[in-house]
Amino acid sequence: MTAPRPVTPALAFAVAAAGIGLFSIMDAFMKSLVLAIGVYNALLWRTLISAGLGAAIWGGSGAPRPSARGFRLHVLRACVTAVMAVLFFWGLARVPMAQAITLTYVAPILALLLGAVVLKERVGRRVAIGSVAALGGVLVVLAGQSQMRLGEEALAGSVAVIASAVLYAVNLIVARLQSQAAGPGEIAFFQSGIIGLILLCAAPWLAIWPDAGEWPKLAIGAALATASLFLLGWAYAHGETGYLATTEYTSFLYAALLGYAVFGERLSLWTIAGAGVIVAACLYAARSRDIAAQIQVAP
Repeated sequence: MTAPRPVTPALAFAVAAAGIGLFSIMDAFMKSLVLAIGVYNALLWRTLISAGLGAAIWGGSGAPRPSARGFRLHVLRACVTAVMAVLFFWGLARVPMAQAITLTYVAPILALLLGAVVLKERVGRRVAIGSVAALGGVLVVLAGQSQMRLGEEALAGSVAVIASAVLYAVNLIVARLQSQAAGPGEIAFFQSGIIGLILLCAAPWLAIWPDAGEWPKLAIGAALATASLFLLGWAYAHGETGYLATTEYTSFLYAALLGYAVFGERLSLWTIAGAGVIVAACLYAARSRDIAAQIQVAP
């Protein structure tokens, strides 16, 4: 029997970038939904639809039951993601898409730092310098926000997005561990299913039935989220966390284009400058390791 061909870092990167692209398009649908029915209901109904899609894919594949370790990681990542998503989409409704996405770019730097603690990856001088530079980029974006006088709501939205980025860095590390304990279909189903159960706890007080016009957007958003989870789950099973995290930067172009086309948001020079500083800082930090090497994770 011929041995399977190894997955190249370039292929893992391309698949992860495709997953980020789908997530970016989903963000536009979610911003519209949050503005229409609120962050809780937008997340609740989209997640429940995603869980149904994930169940069909996972069940149809005849995959085995999750391992005990895999299930623990599903629960951990779902809890982190639930809080992360509420913060991000709440903030996204209050700031321009490109600015919100730029602020999340601190996540790869944080993922490198967390990788040193959780995955025992070596952190050197480059990561320390890159971390300080990335913080400077965030300050540039926030300075631009004050110049544009977007108001207190936008400032609160930016703080929520930054808090979400911290949790997203944790999410990236858990995703790497999770991808080595479960397949993409299993990840996509349990991620949505457990988040849906968490959100349902508040349903008696917060849930509303969306208008008919919102359901197509919910369904499309759910399909995009499910497909993105599947692609990212596959990519993180075959690539290094710090390397694949750089695919996040492709979302800036999506956010800028969709923000302008759908919501009429104009791109600030401050946001462009801040994004450039953060991306450069993250790429500088990432060069401190051999990005083609695979992370060795203890079982």
